[in-house]
Amino acid sequence: VQLQASGGGLVQAGGPLRLSCVASGRIFSINGMGWYRQAPGKQRELVAVISSGDSTHYADFAKGRFTISRDNAKNTVYLQMNSLKPEDTAAYYCHADQVVVTGTWVVADYWGQGTEVTVSS
Repeated sequence: VQLQASGGGLVQAGGPLRLSCVASGRIFSINGMGWYRQAPGKQRELVAVISSGDSTHYADFAKGRFTISRDNAKNTVYLQMNSLKPEDTAAYYCHADQVVVTGTWVVADYWGQGTEVTVSS
């Protein structure tokens, strides 16, 4: 199973950016999917998560500005980020938890590689 994140880049403060993350491999099911971020010199922190039933949870800094969504048929999670601020600059990582692999029926969590988001002032 691999998670491939994309959509990062350089954006001016106040602008939008949309991140995508596709999970590929012999996937039977995925429970939760989410986004985390890590700024230089800081610990990785939760941005938003979404359950298989589309229940969502956001970090306080993301509420009202970011929207997480997923397409279960495509094993894809999205993060729409609006009104970006310089303090949103970080590497953004996608995460999938309780992934069931077809055939082996192993259940595990997976991380994608980070996609860099830089917000200029």
